[in-house]
Amino acid sequence: MAVDFFESQEVARRQTGRLVILFASAVVAMVVLVYGLVVALLGFQGTDPSTGMEMWLPQWWAPQILLAVVVGVGAVVGGGSLYKIGQLRGGGHVVAEQLGGRLLSGDTTEPHERQLLNVVEEMSVASGTPTPPVYLLDDEGGINAFAAGFTPSDAVIGVTRGAMEQFSRDELQGVIAHEFSHILNGDMRLNIRLMGVLHGILIVGILGYFLLRSSLYSGAVRGRSSRDQGAAVWLGLGVGLTVIGFLGSFFGNWIKASVSRQREFLADASAVQFTRNPQGIAGALKRIGGFVEGSRLSSPNTPEASHLFFGQALGRSLFATHPPLEERIRRLDPEFSSVKGVADGEAGPSTKGDVAGFAPGDSRPIDVVEQVGRPTPAHLGYAASLLADLPEVILNAVHEPYGARAVVYGLLLDRDESMRRAQLADLEEHADPGVARLTAELVLPMSDLSPESFLPLVDLLVPALRRLSGDQYALFNANVDRLIRSDDRIDLFEWTLQRLLRTHLRPHFEPTAPARIRFSSLAAVRGPCAVLLSALAAAGSAGDRGFEKGASILGLSGLQRLRGPECGLAAMDRALLDLADVAPRLKREILEAAAQCIADDGQVNLVESELFRATCDSLGCPMPPILPGEVGADS
Repeated sequence: MAVDFFESQEVARRQTGRLVILFASAVVAMVVLVYGLVVALLGFQGTDPSTGMEMWLPQWWAPQILLAVVVGVGAVVGGGSLYKIGQLRGGGHVVAEQLGGRLLSGDTTEPHERQLLNVVEEMSVASGTPTPPVYLLDDEGGINAFAAGFTPSDAVIGVTRGAMEQFSRDELQGVIAHEFSHILNGDMRLNIRLMGVLHGILIVGILGYFLLRSSLYSGAVRGRSSRDQGAAVWLGLGVGLTVIGFLGSFFGNWIKASVSRQREFLADASAVQFTRNPQGIAGALKRIGGFVEGSRLSSPNTPEASHLFFGQALGRSLFATHPPLEERIRRLDPEFSSVKGVADGEAGPSTKGDVAGFAPGDSRPIDVVEQVGRPTPAHLGYAASLLADLPEVILNAVHEPYGARAVVYGLLLDRDESMRRAQLADLEEHADPGVARLTAELVLPMSDLSPESFLPLVDLLVPALRRLSGDQYALFNANVDRLIRSDDRIDLFEWTLQRLLRTHLRPHFEPTAPARIRFSSLAAVRGPCAVLLSALAAAGSAGDRGFEKGASILGLSGLQRLRGPECGLAAMDRALLDLADVAPRLKREILEAAAQCIADDGQVNLVESELFRATCDSLGCPMPPILPGEVGADS
């Protein structure tokens, strides 16, 4: 089962539309049920035509009551959903904290925690995404994990204590690869929206339970002799809304199951593509099956987040959010028979091998685009090697806010010694106390870094920069801008670095509008496409030929190459803002054209690869590193 990033994005979009339809259907059904309940309870005093006796009769058509019910249910359900969505807008860390997660420090020395962080960092560098903060669910002995957030920029990884302690490194790597699939393929945004909209449906049941308890309590206070008819109405309303809320919860669980089950199969397949080790994730699933506590969680907030997890977090359920454990394992290990009796330490060998549909292919320019959101074992090996080669002082620095700022400043220091002294003096005056001094201390170890490690370093330090205060972030931004402009010019690396930082930090510190699709045809973004291809052609040696090859892929006849300021960095900023809002299927074509443009001469230099990486990142398409030898890439 090959997993395609762009198709996954389209499927996630369709699933979102389906979610809206199902949610609207649930609200309409609740309006009908609540209307019937209210009419039955209120009714009117009339004469039964068959007997002529006075009795309490329902008035089934009551437009005023219907309007009141529509407004009331809409306010309760809509208000509950909007409240939850607003609460979750802070990103994945909100979900992790609600589940009792503890943020792991990047400088931890506890062996299990260190191994977990190392695996997450390797996955991050290999996939070309910012390293997500890792939360440990200390009180959860069950084996489970989750990814939560709206975008890779605000994603977090959560892991239970049971998973961290029970998994081997290969099994842990398989599970983290599974969660990265949810980050890369748009599942997280769908899952967190699901939490928000279904919360509104549950509010009806909560309101009914509140009315029921209040009515029972007030009835007990008044005593048995009370004949308060209004209290009976409120009691009936409480019982009815509780039942309707139960039905709403039942329907909500069905929605969660229908939306999320197939995505779990796709994430399993992605994990195998990523690690080329089916026994890693299969072993993790087997270990869950043979573990006493399984994958169950005890947090009271588990039910609303159950669809986020790697394994079934609530035990058996009529509408399980995950496929059966044995079915998932058999898709990865066809020779598997049963999870029964799989004891601790017997999850299976950690042999690596290809699975049907996951074998690597030949590398061509357009094949590089196929790697978007689909890193390979070669990228994972490259990431592990890069991290192992980083000086310890730099690796420690990227894990905390002071060091992370110093590393960014160090990447922007000029090679000319006199200019560098002036930049450090400026930092001493404007930066937070101690940061300039630390930047100066890192100059020597950073001078030995290869240029290929610069952008992966940015991926590693983003979590630490998110821990800055608002004032510190504003000062950091100002210092970055001042360093870039200190020599009165902005080169492509400086532009790329600043763009990556803004893409992944701005939403955390500043109000930003959610991404939306504004363009459904390439003709609507003809100008931005010309800017992009012209900038790429100018960055390398492809020239007019590369531009024409890229334009032919887009099918935009008569597209003219731009020169000078028309395709400069300021024009690129504006163009990428527009291109970020095109449909996913069009993003594939744009990136294929870009890849063909830079690789037409058979070589991809560092400047071209960095510009291509910034383009992918700006379009919301995480791009693994272009490896030496890939499409003629220069090392």
